[in-house]
Amino acid sequence: MAFEGCFVTGTDTGVGKTLVSAALLHTLARHHRRVVGMKPVAAGLVLKQGQWISEDVCVLREASSVAVPPRLDNPVALPDAMAPHLAALRAGQSVTVASLLAAHRALRDLADVVVVEGAGGWRVPVNDRETLADLACAIGAPVVLVVGLRLGCLNHALLTAEAIRADGLHLAGWVANAIDVDMPCRDENIDTLRRWLPAPLLGTVPWCATTPDARKLALNLPDAWQPRTLDELVE
Repeated sequence: MAFEGCFVTGTDTGVGKTLVSAALLHTLARHHRRVVGMKPVAAGLVLKQGQWISEDVCVLREASSVAVPPRLDNPVALPDAMAPHLAALRAGQSVTVASLLAAHRALRDLADVVVVEGAGGWRVPVNDRETLADLACAIGAPVVLVVGLRLGCLNHALLTAEAIRADGLHLAGWVANAIDVDMPCRDENIDTLRRWLPAPLLGTVPWCATTPDARKLALNLPDAWQPRTLDELVE
């Protein structure tokens, strides 16, 4: 079956999921004509040019090769930067996995590859009964784990990988992001995760005082994510 996309999750919030998702979009665009990013739930909007928008969604749109209706690439935009189910409650909105899944299915009709960025960690609630992990399971795409390199990341990464596998999904790879400039034994932590995580390291993001350029991040994508023939590329 042809590769149709992936779901990007993280060991926590603020670990670089948007950066990695954008880098994936830029990399995949070299092999697929139509790639698009999706942020099913964005919590925390900023006012720009008279409009309330999600900065994460803007980054994904800039990295996408096709433009799609906002109701599809970001079906739920919540003003307050907090857990999605709480932000939705405060905004008087109802969020369900079924509605998010419907948007994703519509996106698949408009693009060859859809990169879905989650919110927070793996099992973040979207309502009183469902989590974003339920959406990932419904989509069924391979998962990319972004590991924020800081004290405690080993436990967070291993538990997240365990949860992904327990949910029946394939952990296709992980990205190490150096988010703490003062983290001791950073390289040793990466080596430990190489041995323990049941997936390949797709790339590393060195610490940077400013946000790195997603276009310049080198990612070693699995062969299955790349068209095998020229015919596949031009279909």
